[in-house]
Amino acid sequence: MPRAGLDAAAVIEAAARMLDDRAPEGLSLAALAERLGVKPPSLYKHVDGMAGLERGIMIRAKSGLAQAIGQAAIGRSGTEAIKRIAHAYRRWALAHPGQYPLTVRPPAPGDEADQQASSSIAVVIFTVLDGFGIRDAEAVDATRFLRSSLHGFVDLETRGAFALPVDLEHSYQRLVEHVATSLSGWSRS
Repeated sequence: MPRAGLDAAAVIEAAARMLDDRAPEGLSLAALAERLGVKPPSLYKHVDGMAGLERGIMIRAKSGLAQAIGQAAIGRSGTEAIKRIAHAYRRWALAHPGQYPLTVRPPAPGDEADQQASSSIAVVIFTVLDGFGIRDAEAVDATRFLRSSLHGFVDLETRGAFALPVDLEHSYQRLVEHVATSLSGWSRS
């Protein structure tokens, strides 16, 4: 019988926290079971092994990032919405360093939950871009521009690649300003 209060969501949440605390190499079913005070085989009642656990964390991470940027954009439009999304994106990534890399994985073919979680990030961005009149294929290009800019900075930052003695906050602010300016003047070619 499963431990009281332990369900798939609780197992995935605990694993996500471990991933943020220990990085990917620290996550295993044995370590997770120990943290939860159960035997490893009992986790299989809640998740389909390591692959199922990773899938659950990935969907949770994508949904969490979408929620963070969506909340940041509420009541905002134009460059202000872009700036708020950019700062929420970075805050979420820095708060969840183990989960963040999972947010940029492509959705698994045929996995509706993963596809929905993945598209929820794009929906927020498309909605904001629509306020600039950027739609359809142009919105895809602009989304790729925005996400690759934000991801590039955040990925380098979380890997410790910014060793020069210049304030990271200032550098990110400059990046965000230029991205917002570029999107506000996005030309449809």
